[in-house]
Amino acid sequence: MSELDLSKPEPSRDARKWAMFCHFSAFLGMWFPFGSLIGPLILWQVKRESDPFIDDQGKEALNFQITVAIASAICYVLMFVLIGFALLGLVLIGAVVLVVIAGVKANDGVVYRYPFTWRAIK
Repeated sequence: MSELDLSKPEPSRDARKWAMFCHFSAFLGMWFPFGSLIGPLILWQVKRESDPFIDDQGKEALNFQITVAIASAICYVLMFVLIGFALLGLVLIGAVVLVVIAGVKANDGVVYRYPFTWRAIK
């Protein structure tokens, strides 16, 4: 089950729901430190065996949140030269917009790929 079967017409309603939750769980970072990484990681680990669509979208959500965490860390370092403040704002706004788009697409049963994402988890 390493590769998503694209010949399947549409994931089940339950699979689409859990894939959407994998993306939206990144918003836990608004309330808990590292919640944006822990939320997708836990959901993906728990539900990845259920359906290939959940496995694929869970990995995609986690990879994107890893990329956002790295970009945010770079922005914090760049705050010493002041440009990091503006860049961090752009990273956070972009992350929110892309997570919402990904969640909606996953709920529609569409395989979504985040742009500018380092895919560390294959």
